[in-house]
Amino acid sequence: MSKGTSRLLIILLISVFTTSCRNVVYTDSATMPGKSWELANIKLFRIPVKDTVNSNDISFTIRTGSSYPYRNIYFFVTTTSPAGNSMTDTLQYYLADEKGNWLGKGFGDIHELTLPYKTNVYFPVRGTYLIQVQHGMRMKELKGVYDLGIKVRRTAK
Repeated sequence: MSKGTSRLLIILLISVFTTSCRNVVYTDSATMPGKSWELANIKLFRIPVKDTVNSNDISFTIRTGSSYPYRNIYFFVTTTSPAGNSMTDTLQYYLADEKGNWLGKGFGDIHELTLPYKTNVYFPVRGTYLIQVQHGMRMKELKGVYDLGIKVRRTAK
């Protein structure tokens, strides 16, 4: 590879990376102590919003281990606006197929899956939005959950 070609390739990769990162409005993750998600351990994400014009897609990322005992998971998700208005959604996601094959990507014991939450969301007012996530499984301790993340991405136009 010539010096000019490699330089062009590096510039192209940098521009692709910075363009894709520009659309990310917010991202965060919360680690589960002891690789177990306690029912009382409600994850709280504080999303600062300045843009009330563009739409956004919101997704969760969950990382589990092979010790996770189910093929699905339920979430109770409460979103609270800066004005104090709130709404709660009950969500079900599948983490494995009918045969027990994990969905998403994985390496060794870790399985990571992106879970779409909402698409084309417009935040009506500026300020900090709170998103609380609690697991909705019928047990106090949900073993095999390593962490939960959230990503808000501005929708491409």
